[in-house]
Amino acid sequence: MKGIKLVALFLFLMNLIQITYAQKKMPELHATSNTADILDGKMLRKGYWTISPATRSDVYTALSNKGTFYTDLDSINFKMDKKHDTFDFVIVLNGKDSAFTQIKYLLPPLEKLKKTGKYNYSDKRIVPAFSYQSKENPNLKKVRQELRLDSIAGSGNEVARILNLMHWVHATITYDGNGKNPKIKNAIDIINVCRSERRGVNCLMMATVLNECYLSMGIKSRYITCLPKETKFDDCHVINMVYCNDLKKWIWIDPTFDAYVMNENGEFLGIAEVRERLIKGKTLILNPEANRNRMESQTKEFYLENYMAKNLYRLECPVTSEYDAETYKEGKTVTYLQLLPVDGQEQIREMDKTFITNNPDCFWAKPEIK
Repeated sequence: MKGIKLVALFLFLMNLIQITYAQKKMPELHATSNTADILDGKMLRKGYWTISPATRSDVYTALSNKGTFYTDLDSINFKMDKKHDTFDFVIVLNGKDSAFTQIKYLLPPLEKLKKTGKYNYSDKRIVPAFSYQSKENPNLKKVRQELRLDSIAGSGNEVARILNLMHWVHATITYDGNGKNPKIKNAIDIINVCRSERRGVNCLMMATVLNECYLSMGIKSRYITCLPKETKFDDCHVINMVYCNDLKKWIWIDPTFDAYVMNENGEFLGIAEVRERLIKGKTLILNPEANRNRMESQTKEFYLENYMAKNLYRLECPVTSEYDAETYKEGKTVTYLQLLPVDGQEQIREMDKTFITNNPDCFWAKPEIK
């Protein structure tokens, strides 16, 4: 009798679920490919989404409150507000497998950045000093010669040479956020892989190539991983900070988007200045040619106030800026320094050679000029 009651209860619950689903039937999309594109505000993320029926309620966190989800057969628009911050739908793959999908909209990235904690200029934790490999290093000499960087950089002033090298890397390498990293990760090998396999690489690889180009020309540079507040995330971005001796400052250089940033007077800005101006609502000007793969123009509103505002909470880079930094070798250790606000979740990390500081003066230390 007890078994019969359990079966009856089970059937009742299943019937209730079916009735509830019928009453609140979610929109359906159909697909034969297991990848989908997402128009998030003004940014089109091609092939970004993997349709996974095995994952119940797969969640995409949107940067904008409206956009479009595209499969190879179908599309659906979404729009959300503070009261309705999620959008649920079902993707039917190959006419049989259902992937329950949710788009979740959070507080706009810029507003979230404005609420972030302060830095602590009195943080006296001991952290390693930054160093930059000499252009006389044999590997960097090889980069300079084989890639013909003297010709690419040109004979203009330092700012012009810095920008010429950024434009060249942007034009030479296709950005692919889902691209598999090459096994050997130095400038020459990354470019050769992209050419021979006719494919792109992610932002870390693009910034790595540009970093080695700058170092080989005697220009001090670091590649910076720009991270959101959350320790679990599905997206971050890597750009370069480049020290311009003529300007006596660091400047923001992004080879993925061919981007740099200026103030209202046309003066070049560094990452720290851009972050501070975003928080304080001051004028920022994105160079007009900023783009993604020479197909998608970038706007200040999307690139700075949405995408980068999300990724300017934590900043991290290797302590030693050098050739082949990202290539794994047995016994090799790479030390990183992360700049974190005082409200950051990870104030102590001891397992992976990552030092943490709340003091921006340590992180933005100017290189010694010999």
